[in-house]
Amino acid sequence: MYYNQDSVLFLDGEYKPANQATTDLYGQTMHYGYGVFEGIRAYPTTNGTRLFKVKEHYERLKHSCEMYNIPLNYSVEELTEITYKVLEHNKLTDAYVRPLVFCSPNMSLTKPVGVSVMICAWAWGAYLGEKLLRLKIASFCRPHPRSIKIEAKVTGHYVNSILATSEAKDSGFDEALLLDSDGFLAEGPGANMFFEKNGELYTPKTGNILPGITRASVLELAEKMGIKVNHGMYLPQDLYNADSAFYCGTAAEIVGVASVDHVVFGTEWKNTLGKKLQTAYSQLVREEESVLAISN
Repeated sequence: MYYNQDSVLFLDGEYKPANQATTDLYGQTMHYGYGVFEGIRAYPTTNGTRLFKVKEHYERLKHSCEMYNIPLNYSVEELTEITYKVLEHNKLTDAYVRPLVFCSPNMSLTKPVGVSVMICAWAWGAYLGEKLLRLKIASFCRPHPRSIKIEAKVTGHYVNSILATSEAKDSGFDEALLLDSDGFLAEGPGANMFFEKNGELYTPKTGNILPGITRASVLELAEKMGIKVNHGMYLPQDLYNADSAFYCGTAAEIVGVASVDHVVFGTEWKNTLGKKLQTAYSQLVREEESVLAISN
């Protein structure tokens, strides 16, 4: 699904066939989930293949490394150049890119001395699909921000996401929604949340969520389109009483929500602010017509 005999990835200074790449089984990342990663999308545009907000993604990758004392001796510019070469090697224009920084062998609970850098890419549609999602509020909460550095994109953090998504799917839902440790709305396992009420948008404030790069794009688009966005601490009941809702993330892009815990939203998706933003976002990443036209 992610690679075949023709796929090429970057690993520690070399471009090599994906099916020939190897790693050390004694690495800290393998044993303790001590590594960082990113997800970046490439889109075909009239000006050629474009990595959307690549600078922001690699700045976050480096910041994640710094927060977790993981050495990374590549600049944003070097990582960007490598990523475009990976796309070229794989003849990809519409793709998902996965950079991963994983740690050298170390069985002690100390910061790593050395790391490896891997960058791969594959063709991947919208992660959560195209249909409206049926969400279930998870029994698992997001980790408390005093227990981890919540704003870093760390491999081990996603065990929490896997547990929540698996629980939701096993219960017949499409995806989970996690609360924070105090019972307020947080985010999806791999996406941020917005909901609409009376012509305004609401989204959980930062502090207990990963402040996503797609989330930032949604906020920028909303401002350009004259849509008011409220940031705060909201309870599940606030969401149940909303008119509509959507998830956003690099892998998911923007996807509408049909219901939460079987509570169905009253506004048709085609008439929501989320749908307007979904259209604007699609045009933005593909460098199509002005997103400002969407607000008219």
